[in-house]
Amino acid sequence: MCFGHGINPTSTGKRGKPTFYTDTAILCMATLEEVYGLPLRATEGLLRSVVRLLGVELSVPCYTTLCRRRRALEVELPRRQKPEPLHLAVDSTGIKVYGEGEWKVRQHGWSRRRTWRKLHLGVDEATHEFVAVVVSTNDFKDSQLLPDLLEQVEDEIQQVSADGAYDRRNCYDAIRPREARATIPPQKRAKRSGSMAT
Repeated sequence: MCFGHGINPTSTGKRGKPTFYTDTAILCMATLEEVYGLPLRATEGLLRSVVRLLGVELSVPCYTTLCRRRRALEVELPRRQKPEPLHLAVDSTGIKVYGEGEWKVRQHGWSRRRTWRKLHLGVDEATHEFVAVVVSTNDFKDSQLLPDLLEQVEDEIQQVSADGAYDRRNCYDAIRPREARATIPPQKRAKRSGSMAT
């Protein structure tokens, strides 16, 4: 962890002043903020205390620098490679992106302009680890995004489990090349198709 000595003197070719702190220093602060659930100012104070206790002369990024720089951080979470094939569970959930204040809702009720997004997830059934994620608007059906989720999974897949919303031909067509078993309950009034059987 290097703060004051994490200076990046090289020119980036972009407009503005070069960054003083490396992405690693900002990532370290953002990690502590998230792990301990701290506000930005408290995160800065925690690191200043740690540096003081270590007895080293290092400068610590201020909370405004952390707020600005963490938005552009590219975080790659490491994944443990599994020797056995993956059992992938797929589902989606809705996320309200632009919310309305509680006072406004109490006084005037919900407006029709709420913006929602859908978060499509592929989860390792054994470890509960997210292995694939896609964000879409409400215009997309769950079944349309299953091929995109499968493309993100590099491991061998043994089984894909999903609910009835994924009982569509394009889902079975996306699962078949991976030589995986599809565990998807059929919808009401579904007709058996030879091309869908796995």
